[in-house]
Amino acid sequence: MRYGQIRKYDVANGPGIRTSFFLSGCDRNCKNCFNRDYMDFNFGKEWDDKALMEVISYLKLDEVEGLTILGGEPFESPEGLLQAIIDIRKQTDKSIWVYSGFKFEVLEKMKLSRQILEQIDVLVDGEFIEEYKDLTLDFRGSSNQRIIDVKSSLKYKDIILVDGYK
Repeated sequence: MRYGQIRKYDVANGPGIRTSFFLSGCDRNCKNCFNRDYMDFNFGKEWDDKALMEVISYLKLDEVEGLTILGGEPFESPEGLLQAIIDIRKQTDKSIWVYSGFKFEVLEKMKLSRQILEQIDVLVDGEFIEEYKDLTLDFRGSSNQRIIDVKSSLKYKDIILVDGYK
């Protein structure tokens, strides 16, 4: 698994001040993707213990509310993503958001993706669609994307959206 960048402080991709990292690799090719460089599976650096410890050190800061994982497409590196999240969960209980072009209904049916979902709190799902672009929306680029409460959705076997976001 490779990553394009780690941000100590990110206020655009989830509530409060968050730490984020952007995984490399995506086959979706959404029109006007804002992270086109990260579509290349060879872009950036190899995820390693140094990157993991950097993220964990930021998450231990009082002002950081949680972690957001973006891409590329995080679920196109499922083994590495799952291990990274498990390692992070051992060190912190702060919220974890993941952005994916895949729909929740697809991810929950795939073994590794389901295991990832069981470890996270929020999934922002759905491809960015230029025709539905809406700059007034919170934490997403197009109106087809959903902010899903993963734990509740898995428990009740239905999509439960996170309240409070336009």
